[in-house]
Amino acid sequence: MDKGIYVAMTGASAALQAQSALAQNLANVDTAGFKAVLNQTQPYQITGAGMPSRVDATLQNGGFDASGGPTLTTGNPLDVALKPNAWLAVQDSAGNEAYTRAGDLRVNENGQLITKSGRAVLSENGPITIPPNQSVNVAPDGTISIVPQGQNPDVQANVGRLKVVEQDPTQLRRGADGLMRRNDNQPATSAAGSVLTSGAIEGSNVNPSDALVNMISLSRAFDLQVQVLHNSDENARSATTLLRLSS
Repeated sequence: MDKGIYVAMTGASAALQAQSALAQNLANVDTAGFKAVLNQTQPYQITGAGMPSRVDATLQNGGFDASGGPTLTTGNPLDVALKPNAWLAVQDSAGNEAYTRAGDLRVNENGQLITKSGRAVLSENGPITIPPNQSVNVAPDGTISIVPQGQNPDVQANVGRLKVVEQDPTQLRRGADGLMRRNDNQPATSAAGSVLTSGAIEGSNVNPSDALVNMISLSRAFDLQVQVLHNSDENARSATTLLRLSS
C-alpha cells in the first residue's frame, strides 16, 4: 500500500481534531471568562529504511488564548470582572484548588457561593458561605460584606474574601474540565490590592467570525486530504492491476 495514504490520513485526523477544538470554542461564545482553545500542527519525520521522504502531521495542544474578553456590565452585585492575569480560585470535582476567569457568581440553596457551572468559590480558608442578607457587596480587593437580614443598612458584616491569585497564563494549563491549574500543581498565593470590578463580568474571548472562517478552512483541508487518500488508493489498485497483467 502507498505510504502516502498514511501521510494523508494523519493530515485528515489532525484537521478533524482541530475542528473539534473550534466547535468547542464556538459553543462557548457566550460563556463568561472562557479562553479560546488553541491547537497547532507539527510535522513528524518518519524514520526507517529508505529515503526520509515521509512526514506525518501531528496535532499538539497549543494551550489557550489568554487575551481578555469584553467587560460586560450586569449590575449583579455578585458578578466580578477580574483584572488582567488575575484568576478566581474555585474547587474542582476532586476537592482541589483550580482557577477560572468566570465571574458570574451566585448563592445556592445551601448558602454557598458558587460559579454558574456549580464550582464552589474559595477563600483562603475554603469554600465561602453567605448568610441570609438584605444586600451583598464585593469590594475591589475581593472582600464580601453583607447587610444581615433584619438589620439596618448601616450594619455591615464581612463574610469572607475571594481568593484571587495573580498568575502568568504561561504558567497555567487547562484541564479537561475547563479549569486552569498551575504547571507545578501547587496552589498560588492570593493577590493583594484591587483585583476585580463588581457588577460586571468578562465575556468569552472567542471571535465567532474568525472561528467560522477557520472552520471552513479546516473543512476544505480535510476534503483535500480525503481526496489524496482516494487518489493514493486508486494508484495502488492500478499498480496492482498492471503487475497482474505483466505476470
